[in-house]
Amino acid sequence: MDTKAFKRSLNSSENYHRKGFGHDADVSEAMNSEYQSDLIQQIRDQRYLLKRGNVTIRLAQAFGFCWGVERAVAMAYETRQHFPTERIWITNEIIHNPSVNQRLREMNVHFIEVANGEKDFSGIGNGDVVILPAFGASVQEMQLLNDRGCTIVDTTCPWVSKVWNTVEKHKKVAHTSIIHGKYNHEETIATSSFAGTYLIVLNLAQAEYVADYILNGGDRQEFLTQFKNSTSVGFDPDRDLDRIGIANQTTMLKGETEQIGKLFEHTMMRKFGPDQLNHHFLSFNTICDATQERQDAMFELVDEKLDLMVVIGGYNSSNTTHLQEIAIERNIPSYHIDCVDRIGSSNQIEHKPLHRGLEVTKNWLPDGEIVVGITSGASTPDKVVADVIEKIFALKSASLVA
Repeated sequence: MDTKAFKRSLNSSENYHRKGFGHDADVSEAMNSEYQSDLIQQIRDQRYLLKRGNVTIRLAQAFGFCWGVERAVAMAYETRQHFPTERIWITNEIIHNPSVNQRLREMNVHFIEVANGEKDFSGIGNGDVVILPAFGASVQEMQLLNDRGCTIVDTTCPWVSKVWNTVEKHKKVAHTSIIHGKYNHEETIATSSFAGTYLIVLNLAQAEYVADYILNGGDRQEFLTQFKNSTSVGFDPDRDLDRIGIANQTTMLKGETEQIGKLFEHTMMRKFGPDQLNHHFLSFNTICDATQERQDAMFELVDEKLDLMVVIGGYNSSNTTHLQEIAIERNIPSYHIDCVDRIGSSNQIEHKPLHRGLEVTKNWLPDGEIVVGITSGASTPDKVVADVIEKIFALKSASLVA
C-alpha cells in the first residue's frame, strides 16, 4: 500500500479533520475548570517548592500535560460540542490517563472494544464520527474508517507524525526502519504501519544483539524467534539489515534512543567503512521535546535530597514509566500511582513497582520531617497532581495529631 498517497488523499477529504472546530473559548474554559489547579500554580510561583508542617514538596520543573496531549483532549472536547447528536467513537484511549478517559465516556464518547487482542470496529457505521487519539492510529485503521464513510477527527501529536514521515523516508530509499519502542504500544503499531521493512527493539540490550548479528551473523531462526512480534512480514535478518534507518516511539528514554542510534551508526561504519556510511545508515532526530524536558527535569529533581518520590500517571503510560525508572536508578523509594484514590487514609499506598503488578505498601510516609519529590507523565492533569499533594499533607498532618 502507498501509505503516503493514502494520507494525501485523506488530507483532502471533507470528512477528515486535523484542526479544531472553532469552539476554542468554550473548550478552554471547561478544561481549565476540570484539569487546572491553583495549588500547582502556587508551587510554580514558589520555584517549585512548597512546605507545610513537616512536609516539603519538591515539584519537577517540567511535568504533566504536554502541548500535544492538551491539543488532543481539547480537540476531543470540541468534537463532542461540534457534533452534539452524532455517535462519536475513539479508536483507543485519547491519552494514558484514567480520569480524562472517564470524562470522555461521561460525554458519551464510545471506546472501541478489544476482544482477543483485536479491535472490534463492527459497530461503527457510515456517518459516525471517529476520533484518532494523540498516539495516532494505524494506516489500516484509517483506511477502514475512511471506507466506511466516517468523519475522522485526527488528534495525532505532530511529534508522532514526524516519526511517520521519518519511516516513510526510510522506505523510499529501501532502508529497514529500526524502531526503538514497545511493539504492542499503539504509537509503535501506528508507526510500523507506515514503514516498509521494520524491526522494533525494546532497549539497548536488544539493539546490541542486532548489532552483533549485523557484524558477525548468527542463528537466523533464533533471531526471528526473539523478534517474532517485532518485525515486518517476511523479515529476513540476513537480507534486511544491510541498509537501516533509526526511528523511535516518542515516549522512550531520550538517552537510550541516542545510545541506540550511535550504536547502529558505529556498527554500519565498522561493517561498510566510513565512506559508505551514508548508503547504509539514516538517522533523523525524532525525540519529542516534551518527553525530553520531563526526563531532564526528573534528572534535576533526583539530584536533590529526597526521602521518597511519587510519580503520577497512567500505568500504561510509557513516558511515566520512564520517569519512574530514573528514580529507581538513584535508589530513591518511588511510588507510581495513577490517581489520588491509590493513597489510603491509614498511611498505605497501592502502587505499581516497575515491571510488576499493583502492590500495597503500608507506612509509606516516614515519620518526622520529609521531603517528597513529585512528577507526573505527559498525560496527567495538574488537578490530579494537586489532589495527591493535598492527600500527602493531610496524612502527615493527621499523624501529628495522632
